[in-house]
Amino acid sequence: MNLVVPPLAVAATCLALAGCATAPPKSNQAAYQAYEQQNDPLKPVNKVIYHFDNRLDTYLLRPVAMGYIDVTTPGIREHVTYFMRNLLAPGQVLYFMASGKPRDAGTMLVRFLVNSTVGVGGLFDPARSLGYRHVYTDLGLTLASYGVPPGPYLYLPLFGPSGVRDALNWPASYFMTPTFPAPPSTGLTIFSDSATTLGLVNLRARLHGTISNIKETSLDPYATFRSLYRQHRAAELKTINQRDVATPPAWYSAAQRKAMRHDEYDDDNN
Repeated sequence: MNLVVPPLAVAATCLALAGCATAPPKSNQAAYQAYEQQNDPLKPVNKVIYHFDNRLDTYLLRPVAMGYIDVTTPGIREHVTYFMRNLLAPGQVLYFMASGKPRDAGTMLVRFLVNSTVGVGGLFDPARSLGYRHVYTDLGLTLASYGVPPGPYLYLPLFGPSGVRDALNWPASYFMTPTFPAPPSTGLTIFSDSATTLGLVNLRARLHGTISNIKETSLDPYATFRSLYRQHRAAELKTINQRDVATPPAWYSAAQRKAMRHDEYDDDNN
């Protein structure tokens, strides 16, 4: 699955920007504390990119997403979400294994095998009805499990809120999709580009209500997006650590399922 921006270019940009970070002197306690709390030393550059993306969203992405919403049903958009999740599943199996989470890795492996076959290439989610519910991870969360800090906040062109560590998710996802190791062909290129475009439009449509609400009600949308992103990433990591239990199949009794606390940590929002 190709990306809109070449992944190596994204990584190089992030590393270059990271080198620009300069903290205020500790003698200025108020400024230094604000710097530590925001962890946004690249704010001038980030805000330029944010305003560019905001205009791009206003005049291109939002109208396309609204048109997509008008011509599709919630059910169709849900199946597109299933399909995109299935493309990411093989990479997530490896990430969970690298994080020392073999049970979650097994869950994602079963989901990929079942949904790719019975689920018609991932358009449906029969694995969920068998008790193998969607769990989420990525390279950034894997690195976090090894103690790698998020680093300075970054607002990436087209991709939005991120951090130095999490910015690596985009190039990693390029290499981790099932289509990457396949022999190159015109048909595969068309499929990959179409899937990427559809996935981005579908994601923007899913986030339409949240994005619109923030832009309309927040006094500082940039700061709000930054805060929500950090909270979301911290919650994802916490969920992975709390969910490190065996996956209870559907044929387990209700008491067994409750004891294993599986339902409490479903990741269907990712």
